[in-house]
Amino acid sequence: MAISRRGALRASLLGGAGAAAATAVPAAALAESVPTVSPGSVDAHGALRLLRWGNRRWRRHHSRHPHEGRARRAELVDGQYPFATVLGCADSRVPPELVFDQGLGDLFTIRSAGEVLDQSVLGSLSYAAEHLEVPLVVVLGHSSCGAVTAAVEAHRSGEIPHGHIGYLVERILPVVESTPDDGDDFVDDCVRANARYVAETLREDPDLRDRVDSGLLDIVAARYDLEDSRVTWL
Repeated sequence: MAISRRGALRASLLGGAGAAAATAVPAAALAESVPTVSPGSVDAHGALRLLRWGNRRWRRHHSRHPHEGRARRAELVDGQYPFATVLGCADSRVPPELVFDQGLGDLFTIRSAGEVLDQSVLGSLSYAAEHLEVPLVVVLGHSSCGAVTAAVEAHRSGEIPHGHIGYLVERILPVVESTPDDGDDFVDDCVRANARYVAETLREDPDLRDRVDSGLLDIVAARYDLEDSRVTWL
């Protein structure tokens, strides 16, 4: 993806500021129209800013539900150009398009309980990065995650659930076992640690590492809070 193709929209989104400045979202951003991202026009910094704006609208009950109309549907018949990939939990309370107030074609969404990685998930992530040239991957954990809670319970009891749930628990368990159990909310500490672990694993994945090293792809971890609807970037 050529940098020149991304430059114009990045400048409009960032106003020349770095990623750190994206934390402060002006009030006017809540009322303005949601931009439609054209192919290759936004990099990871701009994508992150769009997600921050969207989550702020969501948690303030100012969602615009963009890009759902007839024109958008017709536009996407011939192809898709999502600006971010979200690897989130399968939990029904954390749909990325709502959490980030995005619409059709904006996000390439992959969901598995506890953000557990398997070949299908990794293949989907690789497709988004290599073929769709998506510049940002967000690993989105959330409070009160059932998969992480099950892994914590297995850690404390020494008993792994049978069947497919056991598969999930076994893949989260190493994170739980390496997380200090000295805080007020061990499950939530593990939720954060798990999102960071998955993000770091993806940065080192053979299919993704070259794009990360070259600056074409950024991978970040985040946590969604069910109580206040806020996404915290880890």
